[in-house]
Amino acid sequence: MNAAEVVNTLLEERFGVARDEVTADTALRSLRLDSLALEELRVLIEEQLDINLEEVSLTSRDTVGQLVAAIDGKVAA
Repeated sequence: MNAAEVVNTLLEERFGVARDEVTADTALRSLRLDSLALEELRVLIEEQLDINLEEVSLTSRDTVGQLVAAIDGKVAA
């Protein structure tokens, strides 16, 4: 699974976000993800991809595309 697939699957299965609501330009806040949900999403991504996202700061202003790019950067490192 690539980063975008992991993010989309987690958003759909854990947070009830419909896949058609999610594009690279979708702001995380528009998906109704508060800071606690963002932290949960970060931990789930770390577990799924076996990476450490501690130094990646996620805010609700970030987009799904920015999140995927940050994950891709960690996977490549």
